[in-house]
Amino acid sequence: MPVPASPIPVAVLGATGAVGQTFIRLLEGHPWFRVAEVAASERSAGQRYDAATRWIEGAMPAAVADLTVVACRPDAVRSPVVFSALDSGVAGEIEAAFAAAGRLVLSNAKNYRMDTDVPLVIPEVNADHLGLLATQRSQRGWTGGIVTNANCAATVAAMALAPVHAAFGIERVFVTTMQAVSGAGYPGVPSLDILGNVIPYIGDEEPKIEREMNKMLGRLEAGRIADAPFTVSAHANRVPTMNGHMACLSVAFQRSVTVEEVHAALAGWQGHAICRGLPSAPSVPLRVMAEPDRPQTRRDVDAGRGMTVSVGRIRPDPLFHVKFVALGHNTIRGAAGGSILNAEVLVAQGAVPVA
Repeated sequence: MPVPASPIPVAVLGATGAVGQTFIRLLEGHPWFRVAEVAASERSAGQRYDAATRWIEGAMPAAVADLTVVACRPDAVRSPVVFSALDSGVAGEIEAAFAAAGRLVLSNAKNYRMDTDVPLVIPEVNADHLGLLATQRSQRGWTGGIVTNANCAATVAAMALAPVHAAFGIERVFVTTMQAVSGAGYPGVPSLDILGNVIPYIGDEEPKIEREMNKMLGRLEAGRIADAPFTVSAHANRVPTMNGHMACLSVAFQRSVTVEEVHAALAGWQGHAICRGLPSAPSVPLRVMAEPDRPQTRRDVDAGRGMTVSVGRIRPDPLFHVKFVALGHNTIRGAAGGSILNAEVLVAQGAVPVA
């Protein structure tokens, strides 16, 4: 596995926003990557990063504070690897411009997730889907590429479903999510709307959950993804927690499956071998909990530095076969941390030149 002799310079697009700040926090002291450039809107360009940013959590890393914010244009950014925290309203054209200019773009936005030539990747689940980059470059005529990570709630659910789909074949999934306010960005949901309340609607969230899991759990065949052939029905709810999305899943399989079989499949899952030992990869990507009241958001969301998904309450389902609960950190595993791990896999595959 190629390991950089010195950290690879990277840029963060949308660096002043909540997800951009999470990228910068997670990249502080990273052994393979160094934040060399921060980019944001034209109104922030030209300012020092610390002046342009209302920092949300902890202390701003000193290494980025005096960087000058540049515009989100390929001619203003030199780094070969670009992490995009851009809002979907502007991400499409900007990310394509960077890919056409030869940059590898690791995107959190929804714009390209369902394009047939764009990898939608959770590395432990489907790192082989990165093979779509060759198709993407051939079809679009660019030398860079776009790799996306999934919707944050779909990521949590897909990690819990991947082992049992591989073992038994899923036919139907019913999922209800309870999603933290940080998933709405900053400042997010107004306090008078969410305190002491549950909002049973998150715009565009349910369709994303319902379509993205089939692509992620599908197979790469002859330069395209054959979607996993199961049906997903989703309810998405915003709840008054800070971080952490919880998914309550009822699953029907291609044959009758016992609780014991599901427990064994989940507990024994290690994910794709290429992820093991990577800087952002947790030692345990999927943690199975035996306590009857776990996982819990406050107690378990930071497992594996926010990269582990916790699963519990595995039990029979009277309508399907088995039901269980999964919990993951939405801004780390479901957003910035997932993109960073995608980039690490690309380095491990030799897709990113190292010094």
